[in-house]
Amino acid sequence: MKRLYAIGEALIDMTPTETGKGIAEVSAFSPHVGGAPANVLGAYRRLGGDASLITQVGDDPFGDKIVNLLEEYAIDHSKVLRTDAANTALAFVALKEDGGREFSFYRKPGADMLYDPSNVKEDWFDDGFALHFCSVDLGEFPMREATRKAIEIAQKKGLLISFDPNLRFNLWKSAEDLHEAVLAFLSYADLVKISDEELAFITGHEDVPAAMDRLFERYTNLKLVVYTEGKNGQRAFTRKVSARDTYTEKHAVDTTGAGDAFIGSFLYQISEKGLGRDDLAGLSEETLEAMLHFSGRYAGKSVTRAGAIPSYPTADEMKEE
Repeated sequence: MKRLYAIGEALIDMTPTETGKGIAEVSAFSPHVGGAPANVLGAYRRLGGDASLITQVGDDPFGDKIVNLLEEYAIDHSKVLRTDAANTALAFVALKEDGGREFSFYRKPGADMLYDPSNVKEDWFDDGFALHFCSVDLGEFPMREATRKAIEIAQKKGLLISFDPNLRFNLWKSAEDLHEAVLAFLSYADLVKISDEELAFITGHEDVPAAMDRLFERYTNLKLVVYTEGKNGQRAFTRKVSARDTYTEKHAVDTTGAGDAFIGSFLYQISEKGLGRDDLAGLSEETLEAMLHFSGRYAGKSVTRAGAIPSYPTADEMKEE
């Protein structure tokens, strides 16, 4: 099985010690390693794949915490840089009674944002299967161009390009800036994961079939869209077929990192089957249904425990009902 790479933020999720309150009302928070790219690699690695993170963290104790957790879970951090020019980013999270979240970010700037494109090397990705990224680090700062450079190198080497917009509106000066960045980077993606909360903002359509038609019409590289819709399950679309799975977990404790668990486990299945970017368009409805069900169960197991990477089940745990 080839390696999954991810580029983007690694940060500390400051999770509340109590639920049902907004950030302003929470009395205490507990630090957990997070950031969507790191989480996706965590899911892939927990299932047995090799994973490498490309990011930058501060030369501070929170940066140490991130590196230590990557080591603990055997996620390669040889491409994780340290800097004293900015601190490791923090994301304060409040959990509602239904497991939903409220965010407040401390990264003006965060160390990840300052990752310079010159650090991305042409000899990377030779052992890679896919490169995954999100939108948090696509603002007007160096990491945006580092991400673009990494994608272009990975594309030349035949890697699958996976994009989860993972929208965080309060990190952007305006919704228009976020929208522009997401549309620009969608043009690189072979696979994109979109949630029901993001669909209309990204595509301009609330109707799912119309939204999918819009995506496939506009983005010629795009081969597969994975669409998650909370309590209604998950769907997948290629230009030829669509598939649906209705599995959801009804006893959520903490939904932090659930979407990352889903796409990380979905990418693992693609790699485990020996597939690459050129195989996505030809996946059958039956294959997609099985993959959606596995990833729905995987994310479902993760939300019954607190945190992100430590909550992700192993391959052996996935064999348990």
